[in-house]
Amino acid sequence: MPYNFKYIRCELQNRIMLLAINRPEVHNALNSELFREIGEVFQKMKDDPEVDVVVITGAGEKSFIAGSDVSEMSQCSLLEARKFALGVNDAQQKIANFPRPTIAAINGFAFGGGLEVAMCCDIRIASENAKFGQLEVDVGIIPGGGGTQRLARLIGTGRAKEMIYTCMIIDAQRAFEIGLVNRVVSKENLMEETMKLAKKIEQKSNVMLTLAKAAIDTGADMDLENALKTEIELFAECFGSVDGPEGLKAFVEKRKANIIGK
Repeated sequence: MPYNFKYIRCELQNRIMLLAINRPEVHNALNSELFREIGEVFQKMKDDPEVDVVVITGAGEKSFIAGSDVSEMSQCSLLEARKFALGVNDAQQKIANFPRPTIAAINGFAFGGGLEVAMCCDIRIASENAKFGQLEVDVGIIPGGGGTQRLARLIGTGRAKEMIYTCMIIDAQRAFEIGLVNRVVSKENLMEETMKLAKKIEQKSNVMLTLAKAAIDTGADMDLENALKTEIELFAECFGSVDGPEGLKAFVEKRKANIIGK
């Protein structure tokens, strides 16, 4: 299945799709066309049985995604701004709702819309030179791509308010300390470590990964009682698959399971 986009480089490596946001001349800033492409590529991958894990990074050495394109937003009327934000939300929800695992390899600046994109991913790995911030208030707006909501859910409302109110920039180590990223690695080893993790995930049954992700994401917005009921239903679905009974049988028989992704 061909993946040809103007601003996104796509490379499929053994069922791992590597997406590189490719506007290095503007530090990979996100404009309307790029947001549209993000939505399209995730919709396409959703229907592609060859894609088990997705890794998102930024082209070049300085920036993951430096934010949304301020020059484009500066021309918006109220109605145009709402339309822009709806387009952003549509693209980012396609990342967040993608049924299989996603990893952000954050190789530099992750500001504004860039941090919002990273927060849509399941796992975030940062290079030691990465920087993070929701800087919108300084340019006369507030986060409009999920920044006020996902950031608070990840690091707590108090820390999120401090970051958003003050437009502070934090480094990778601080992002790790507050739970914004899963781990920090050297700049030189970022992609190697990210792909190593992606390969480890890819070797698992994609049926089980999809069910586990659905249980976590769906339950996160429920009260505990209903979340546990959801988990039970998804747990039961494992036994209606091919991989589930095979995995259990292989464990009992002390052999390697024959995982086929069904």
